[in-house]
Amino acid sequence: MHEPVFRTRVTELLGIRHPILGGGLMWLSDARYVASIVRAGGMAFLTPRSFPGPGAFARELVRCRELCEGLSFGVNLNVSRVENHNLHLDEWLELALRAGVRHFETVGRVPGDLIHRIHAAGGIAVHKCPLLRHALNAERAGADAVTLIGREAGGHPGNAELSSFVVAPMAARTLNVPLVIGGGIGTGDSILAALAAGAEGVLLGSRLLAADEVWAHRAYKERIVAAEQDSSVLAFSGNHPMGAWRVLENETAREVLRREAAGARGHEAFADLVGGTKSRDHAYRDGEVERGMLSCGPAAAFASAVEPMETIIDALMAEAVAARGRLARLGAMDA
Repeated sequence: MHEPVFRTRVTELLGIRHPILGGGLMWLSDARYVASIVRAGGMAFLTPRSFPGPGAFARELVRCRELCEGLSFGVNLNVSRVENHNLHLDEWLELALRAGVRHFETVGRVPGDLIHRIHAAGGIAVHKCPLLRHALNAERAGADAVTLIGREAGGHPGNAELSSFVVAPMAARTLNVPLVIGGGIGTGDSILAALAAGAEGVLLGSRLLAADEVWAHRAYKERIVAAEQDSSVLAFSGNHPMGAWRVLENETAREVLRREAAGARGHEAFADLVGGTKSRDHAYRDGEVERGMLSCGPAAAFASAVEPMETIIDALMAEAVAARGRLARLGAMDA
């Protein structure tokens, strides 16, 4: 277990040793994944949408609390643009609060009422979004911190057009609340660079996909370990109604890109490829890595082995310390 290295407003706000947040990975963000990040010194968020219903989510909250061994963990509350996808949102919040959760990651349109309710219960809201104007709206709505993701982020980067390392210094000069950035971060060097750019924490997702504690099939994790710098692709970019989606390049992704290039637009044209449970049932559960749209960014290329989460996070912090030492030596040379 690596000792604390950086003290930031994010580590103070969330009560964590390292300025690392784990992504709320759809289908994969369960109690074991979340607790492994928390015990290693970061913060992570259970994703209610990964479970078949509120009852299953409630049971996972209990399991996560036990696995966290007294440490705090978080819950992801994604406010969908499709209203009937938010039917359980209030129940998820209430279940989390009753379970003692006070750290929340909110996603989607700026949920001012949701943030107010979190605050009324003594909680903390970190709002995740793709654009600086969204971040400013979230700050005005009362968010305690903001996560900005760049275009290289795995999964759904929304309409982000800029790299995380372009948007970070812009946001740091504008926001008053603590800033977290995500997208393409997979080394300790990148963590140090993010802090130097004005962020006070980083969001990791793709770099953690091969962790032992991720429940997915071994064949899927080995595919992640084999990923190279160009192993992810961005589908549905621009103003496509499906919304941008960065995924691992596989047979499904290539067929999606082929149809997109041929002019396909609506969900119906892709329904046989991108159905919500295909990645879970084929790649994650059965190891059929050519099937499903598998959210993943270029930071997966930094995963060199299937190994415990604590080993990954300890290595990242050791790399950050080494990078800080290199910078110190450069300063001595300039003196």
